[in-house]
Amino acid sequence: MTKPRPKITGLIITLNEEKNIADVIQNIDFVDEIIVLDSFSTDKTVEIAGSFEQVRVYQNKFENFTDQRNLALDYASHNWILFLDADERLTPKLKQEILETVKKEDAAEAYYFYRKFMFKGKPLHFSGWQTDKNIRLFKKDSARYSKERLVHEILRVKGRTRVMKHKLIHYSYLDYESYKEKMEKYAKLKAKELFMKEVKPNFFHFYVKPAYKFFYKYIVRLGILDGKKGFTICYLNAYSVYSRYPYLKKLYKENTKVV
Repeated sequence: MTKPRPKITGLIITLNEEKNIADVIQNIDFVDEIIVLDSFSTDKTVEIAGSFEQVRVYQNKFENFTDQRNLALDYASHNWILFLDADERLTPKLKQEILETVKKEDAAEAYYFYRKFMFKGKPLHFSGWQTDKNIRLFKKDSARYSKERLVHEILRVKGRTRVMKHKLIHYSYLDYESYKEKMEKYAKLKAKELFMKEVKPNFFHFYVKPAYKFFYKYIVRLGILDGKKGFTICYLNAYSVYSRYPYLKKLYKENTKVV
């Protein structure tokens, strides 16, 4: 008799994702439950998500990615977790690999997915994204997001990690303004994180770090081979590094006590 497949919970956190939410829900419709944790979207994200019978929608005020992801984990009924961003998609081969993986007796506690970065619907081959990977499939009882990071969060895993063979598709860049807005959002959270660590902004942070970021991604990581797309992405990622420090400087001013 064939052993039944362990049940999987699909998790998605959202804020104003009406363009993506239906597609990502349909993309993971093979899981046993889907939970959407929304940050009080002002568009139709909640309405669209709630229209799917297998989806449970919750809302929570967004403070940072780590807290939001950990809360979503708390809502999950099953031990196997498939945690996708709204702009990520599984390929048919990756779906099959997931289903085969969770059935294995010697399955690891967590799995990294390499991601293929899409720029306006077309793949970006270099610019630092060629080795981009994140944990997207894991066992709930063996993992938790670390409080030390508020953005680009870290999943702490008790046990083994492995890498999936097939890549996840990441539709991150739709247009210049929306990607820039995303980078500014990340910069604000990173500034808060640096403030908590008592990092004081200086000349090095404002000028050397963003310049090095651009040089490293565009030259060392071969962004130049991605043409105009590579220049745009490398510039915006360097801009995100620069943007942290005016926000960090502002946090110190706001929290300086007047004697």
